[in-house]
Amino acid sequence: MTERVHYHPNLILSVGTQVVTLVDIAGSAGLVSHPRGTVGVVVKSPADHEHSYRVRFLDGFEAPLKRHEITMLAQFKEGQIGDVARSVSQADLYQRVIYRCVIGSQAYGLGNAESDVDRRGIYLPAADLHWSLYGVPEQLEKHETQEAYWELQKFLVLALKANPNVLECVYTP
Repeated sequence: MTERVHYHPNLILSVGTQVVTLVDIAGSAGLVSHPRGTVGVVVKSPADHEHSYRVRFLDGFEAPLKRHEITMLAQFKEGQIGDVARSVSQADLYQRVIYRCVIGSQAYGLGNAESDVDRRGIYLPAADLHWSLYGVPEQLEKHETQEAYWELQKFLVLALKANPNVLECVYTP
């Protein structure tokens, strides 16, 4: 089954729906009492998307949260297993880049005003992502900024196979 279940963005969650927070929840002292990813239950639903849900957590603490600050637990779990794009966006793997270089005409001083800046490199995912059921993508790409980063193991395998793109990355000036 490769089709994902469709969730309507205007759906109002009913009371009793298990949800996962997408933001940190501050307690009464202003400190984070419930970090992003905490599970709670909707105890009060709003009439529209302008108002907040009331969510109760396991310790009895309740917080008002907007729809964009929570997601259904089932949808969250579905996104964790097999949806690489979603896992990348949640984990922000671009923060895990350990080597970045400029390649192409810019690297050799041949660029002009019309030349784009091509970046390549390596990223090292966190261990819990690497060992998870859904794994990590072998390559991260941002087409808008002409960036591509290989996962460390993939980079090493390509280097051992003398892949010209990887070798250019290694020997760039």
